[in-house]
Amino acid sequence: MTSKASDTPTWYDEVIKKAELIEDYPVKGCFTLRPCAYRMWELIQSWFDGEIKQLGVENAYFPMFIPKVYLEMEAEHLDDFAPELAWVTRCGDRAIDEVALRPSSETAMYASFSKWVQSHRDLPLKINQWCSMIRWEVKQTTPFLRMRENLWQEGHTAYADKESAEKEVLVILDKYAHIYENLLAVPVIRGTKTRAETFAGAEYSTTVEAFIPATGRAIQGATSHHLGQKFSKMFDISFQDPADSTSRQHAWQNSWGITTRTLGVMIMVHGDDRGLVMPPRVASVQVVIVPVGLKATSSQEDKDTLRETAERYLEVLKNEGVRVRLDDGDQRVGWKFSQWEMKGVPLRIELGLKDIQQGTFVMAKRNVVYTRNEDKDIGHDCTMVQDVLWALDDIHADLYAIALCDRDAHIVSIDIWADLTVNLNQGKLLLVPFCGSTECEKTIKEKSKEEAAEGEVEGGLKMGAKSLCVPHEARYQVACSLKCINPECDRQTEEMGQRTLFGRSY
Repeated sequence: MTSKASDTPTWYDEVIKKAELIEDYPVKGCFTLRPCAYRMWELIQSWFDGEIKQLGVENAYFPMFIPKVYLEMEAEHLDDFAPELAWVTRCGDRAIDEVALRPSSETAMYASFSKWVQSHRDLPLKINQWCSMIRWEVKQTTPFLRMRENLWQEGHTAYADKESAEKEVLVILDKYAHIYENLLAVPVIRGTKTRAETFAGAEYSTTVEAFIPATGRAIQGATSHHLGQKFSKMFDISFQDPADSTSRQHAWQNSWGITTRTLGVMIMVHGDDRGLVMPPRVASVQVVIVPVGLKATSSQEDKDTLRETAERYLEVLKNEGVRVRLDDGDQRVGWKFSQWEMKGVPLRIELGLKDIQQGTFVMAKRNVVYTRNEDKDIGHDCTMVQDVLWALDDIHADLYAIALCDRDAHIVSIDIWADLTVNLNQGKLLLVPFCGSTECEKTIKEKSKEEAAEGEVEGGLKMGAKSLCVPHEARYQVACSLKCINPECDRQTEEMGQRTLFGRSY
């Protein structure tokens, strides 16, 4: 297998196919999600769906075809999606009225919202849909990370007051962070997007940003937007003012979404030169039981004993909710180990006749590099379930700690332009003073790209720095110069000493 460090794109392509996550599809930029990948998405979906239902969110489904007239109602919204919009213009040999394939459903949903909301008693309105969205990427597509059809959820809500709407934005953002940190073992930075990176039509956008150490690039993990009243005024999502029966008020709105990009981030962060590494809480298979030690000369009694014990372990773990497989096929044990390691199963139980006699079994963690001569974790028959559950939690904690340490080692605070490109070329994320203007952001991106072309670049990608977010956490807001990092700018940072996170990004 290709080394992750030497050629990350080739390594990634090999891993997702050998681990049976993805299969190529004849339509360029589209990919088949195989059962292992889809199961991981189901586990994410199940957790998040339960969480938002506790917040009063209801699931619905809207058509994927969006009338052109809806999109044209909001010019900025249309312009933002225009390069990636896929249009249906013909049926057979007949021209039809143009309809777009859903890039996002603000305009599709809000025509209905205007009918559903008449009184303040109809608010808050909280609707989510699980669906696919189409963005006809013109850049190079990458499975999970940048595809033309993506699975996602999109939540759309309307409130009677701004305060309640803005509170929800951060509640949802924290749940997205939970998906990454507590399910995928990937640390993220919570923050607010700059004006240049704010979702078209939103007052402001919040984000969770992850980091891929192998390429020195950040990646947007999920976003939660406060839309203000722009769409509600456009679509007349209004309600009778309870304090004044002669007037109507417009609702305050949010939208938020997360996609199967989550799986690509997980693979890039945790995978190694042996293949995929699945964090236990989203692993389609958490434990594989592999019987070992049988020989051609082994008695039928020994074979039956090993099989029956392995099947008993299988049923006990299943009954405790563990996603477990028994590999009792005819392949050589070494081949089995290699295959399950390639597929990233977090924990392997090796069970032999001597283990059964001693009331023990051997556990091998996928995230631990070891040789056959080294000691591994020894489980005990009488405490098997506790041993397995402990090991799975320990694997998650180890994966998160390693990823966090690696990410934090790549974050640096700088105050002057002379330090920007050199650190960018080392694959680092940059906390810089920034005035927030779109003009300055464009200058920073172009100037850093030009300078990067003259130097060595970690990860091999000579692109400029773009803004990722203004971090919410205080630890990222260390004291800094008030002057914008752009040497051509005389403005100061938007807030006293505030830093903005820049870096290369997917």
